[in-house]
Amino acid sequence: MTDLFQSVRTVPSRAGTLVRELRGTNSEFQAFVPAMLPPNPPILVEGELRTLEARALHALGRLDGCSRYLPDPDLFLHMHIRKEAVLSSQIEGTQSSLSDLLSYEASEEVPEGSDVLEVSNYVRALEYGVSRLDKLPLSMRLLGELQEKIVEGTRGADKAPGTVRTSQNWIGGSRPGLAFYVPPPVVELPPLLTNLEKFVHDELLPPSTLSPLVRAAVAHVQFESIHPFLDGNGRVGRLLIVFMLKEAELLRTPLLYLSLYFRQHQSEYYHHLQRVRTAGDWESWLSFFLEGVATVATKADETIAKVTQLFRDDRSALHTANAGGVALRLLDHLGRAPLLTVPQVVAALGVTSPTAGKAVDWLVTLGILEETTGRKKNRRFRYRRYLDLLDAT
Repeated sequence: MTDLFQSVRTVPSRAGTLVRELRGTNSEFQAFVPAMLPPNPPILVEGELRTLEARALHALGRLDGCSRYLPDPDLFLHMHIRKEAVLSSQIEGTQSSLSDLLSYEASEEVPEGSDVLEVSNYVRALEYGVSRLDKLPLSMRLLGELQEKIVEGTRGADKAPGTVRTSQNWIGGSRPGLAFYVPPPVVELPPLLTNLEKFVHDELLPPSTLSPLVRAAVAHVQFESIHPFLDGNGRVGRLLIVFMLKEAELLRTPLLYLSLYFRQHQSEYYHHLQRVRTAGDWESWLSFFLEGVATVATKADETIAKVTQLFRDDRSALHTANAGGVALRLLDHLGRAPLLTVPQVVAALGVTSPTAGKAVDWLVTLGILEETTGRKKNRRFRYRRYLDLLDAT
């Protein structure tokens, strides 16, 4: 069976081109080939957009400044990564919660029918990407490595992990002809991806034409429109935003995760992606994106302040009660493992079971920990107020 490609421009050139693909005699569909970057006519960041950009950059600056003065920045990064993993995966249809992920990390047992492994893979990919950026520039090679980690051991593990697709994919529907969106044919991918890499590294624009924040917004849409992998494109595309901001040093510690905003405004998010494809409406997308950055950065800043105060208050309560050093060490450990058992405390702190049990009892008595099973044996505990703060963001 041979493929016949016929280009038909039915959308504005700033958006891209629809390509009609005929396969045999009974299968026909239209794939979208986005226009090369930068957009032409160019994006003009002025008026309301300029105000939104300034507000978003100010919120990012506050968040970055706050992260520098944290007593334990890695603690917040640890939990923010997990929150982002849950939200980004939920956009793709998973049902696992933050508690599901933390329980899985504590026990490494996957409940039957659970999709928590997909969420855990996202955590691994994000942490891997943060460390890998020190050695490798942001590139399709790095994005391929992230995609491979995201799909490992999941339903997408047999779909050429880590490599750019060599077959047509689509979004929604049982076949391309019934799909909600069909990305560009394979033959179009090499020039599109080369162009995207150059845009990411600001090789296609005069200096200061678009800020790194705006370029991250544009690159995200372009990546999603190209859809270069057979699975995991949404999650990789959202990681691209985080890593572009980190590489541009807008955020030294990647504490901004836009999946919260995209999840809360999911229909609007997809609407704006499609508006870029059908009408070249980059400005409306940027307005939505910049509002999201300002909102999420401000909430992250507020959450950091609340969590810092919570740990400060609980540490003070332990000191006042003379609970001892092991109880204080346990409180610190709860920042990374707010769901645990006494044997897990033994393993984490390197103490005996009676000592671990006594420390847990101190935290239960002071209302810091609460027991969740109602049993006398094999009890589990959670740092509920900490989890509530994370769930509220």
